[in-house]
Amino acid sequence: MTTTRRAWLTCVLVLAAATVAACSDDDEDEPVPGRDNPATDTNADADARDTAGVIVLSTEGNNLNAYEPDPPFREQTVIRSAADDPDGLDINGQVCMLPDGSGFVAGEDAGQPERTPGWGIFELEGATVGELEAREVGRLVPTYQTDGPENYGCGVLSDGRIVTTDIGNQATGPPTGQLIVWFPPFDSDQVAHCKIDVALPTPGGIHVVDDVVYLAVARPPGNGIVAYDGPFPTSADAAGGCGRVDGTGAPLTDEAHKRPFIPADEHVATPNAVVGAPGGGFYVSSAFTGVLAEYDDAGRFVRTLVTPPADEQLGAQPYSTGAPIGMGVDPLTGSLYWADLAIGITDSIGPIDGAGTVRRITFDAEGNPGPVETLDEGLDFPDGIGIYVPAGG
Repeated sequence: MTTTRRAWLTCVLVLAAATVAACSDDDEDEPVPGRDNPATDTNADADARDTAGVIVLSTEGNNLNAYEPDPPFREQTVIRSAADDPDGLDINGQVCMLPDGSGFVAGEDAGQPERTPGWGIFELEGATVGELEAREVGRLVPTYQTDGPENYGCGVLSDGRIVTTDIGNQATGPPTGQLIVWFPPFDSDQVAHCKIDVALPTPGGIHVVDDVVYLAVARPPGNGIVAYDGPFPTSADAAGGCGRVDGTGAPLTDEAHKRPFIPADEHVATPNAVVGAPGGGFYVSSAFTGVLAEYDDAGRFVRTLVTPPADEQLGAQPYSTGAPIGMGVDPLTGSLYWADLAIGITDSIGPIDGAGTVRRITFDAEGNPGPVETLDEGLDFPDGIGIYVPAGG
């Protein structure tokens, strides 16, 4: 995890506490291959096994890890951090699969400050854990409105345009987080884009359904899940609906169609991420309060799936139930996976080193949740999830 990324989370969590109380210079033209990591592969000497269904991807400690969805949750580190591998990259934040199954989008910020943070576009090959290979083929790099920028959210529209969020000012100052739409092709580090919103207060994860962009916003004003309706710009010029410029001189949409959808409430006061629930509706996470909650397709509260025990207090040890942030849903079984940051309070509020986990909930035929299972533990800063369905899976 980069120092700036830890600083971002600490700021966000300090803000969350107040809210709750109140209510390497890499060659950019060279694709970088992912790497296996035998040290973290639970069965490194075994042959890769055929796995029916999905593969769970998780960003952790600037690595990209992959897990089989069945015990013993066999693991592979697909991309290693730049600190651990001279050919590595720093992968973090939400993981968004490309609709054609060819790869994914994720935060990629190796080489700061010489190399500006952005989002990598990756090809992904392989159908089994132990044989996956990822290769960066493009990069999304916007202008930012704050020093020490932090990427996080991503999503893909039905025609392949990509949307992303960066955090902006984190806990104080005017809201400067951004929502951006990017236009193909995505095969370089000079990708055309248009900014949709440049005044967001600590935006996080994105979920796209029927080309409506749902975005988690953690701090006031307007924290909750915000919806953006199309049409969205189709090119970075006036002909495509992007005829203005922002304060950095970057293209800015002529009009944003934005509305509150799920206001922050007593169930989820500081939303960090949002994903779609099977059959409609949404799951929303709050890392600071340790809550995973479900809402219906109209944004009405349905139930709480994860919450800390009433007798637990956040302190030097994280909640036993975890600190949910990034999420992903298995489209084949409906199982909900999430990254647990393992937040605690020592000198400040933040993730406890080596205490993070990746967890899941499975559901029975009537939709009743089963017990929480842990796929992996002893992790540093796991903050994103992606669900990969290999061809034929």
